[in-house]
Amino acid sequence: MNNEENVVLVGNKPPMNYVIAAMAMFQSGRKRVFIKARGRAISKAVDAAEILRKRFMTNLEIEEIKIDTQQIETEGRKRNVSSIEICLTQE
Repeated sequence: MNNEENVVLVGNKPPMNYVIAAMAMFQSGRKRVFIKARGRAISKAVDAAEILRKRFMTNLEIEEIKIDTQQIETEGRKRNVSSIEICLTQE
């Protein structure tokens, strides 16, 4: 499974920050990197994965994409938050 050493958590920064983080993981010898995001950051995670695959490391493959919805309770209200996990592998 994925340990926390090869996970890029996507948040509010520009997509290139996450591209660079993932590239550093691959260059340090990892064969598999997971890009994870929740809510509004999902599109940024997809952008980062595609920029990485198409511009910088064309030998990467998308091994698996997992999507999920979690129910979170905040301030007494329940709401659904979507999440995505993109698994990239190096050939």
